[in-house]
Amino acid sequence: MDETRIGATLLRLARGDITAQEVDAIVNAANSSLMGGGGVDGAIHRKGGPGILEACRRIRSTTYPDGLPVGGAVTTPAGTLPARAVIHTVGPRWSGGGHGEARLLERAYRTALDEARRNGYRSVAFPSISTGAYGYPVERAAGVALQTVSDYLREHAGAFDEVRFVLYSTDDLATYEAELETVAP
Repeated sequence: MDETRIGATLLRLARGDITAQEVDAIVNAANSSLMGGGGVDGAIHRKGGPGILEACRRIRSTTYPDGLPVGGAVTTPAGTLPARAVIHTVGPRWSGGGHGEARLLERAYRTALDEARRNGYRSVAFPSISTGAYGYPVERAAGVALQTVSDYLREHAGAFDEVRFVLYSTDDLATYEAELETVAP
């Protein structure tokens, strides 16, 4: 596990399973429908149980009938997961890099952190948003993710005790570790 401090907040990198994290909130790399899917999204819905899907259905029927927009974020209970809550955010699909993908990915991280801060969550675990089925290259996404989160932690000093990136593969972890050296204070 690699880590650094951004002000009072511990920024950690770990290889593991996002659904096993004992934090206040885990972030779900959701799709717009909020109805589950593959990868991280499917794992969170499966392991968290039907309460997450039911909460997502309520959000769809009241707040986002057309689906959660890219870069948006909403919070649901975590069901049977060890976290207290799930923050669902939709990252961009990779279209070659010339269609505002970096800006949209940054927005997804920022709105997820805004949701966590608004709800008083002190510890948050992120996956690598958009790098699975949405095809965002991990080498590019890692820089956007770590820079965005580091900047946010500097702007909102003291808002969090820990922000953790939980990477599923050793290759993704190594990519994030290399990138962390460029954004660390």
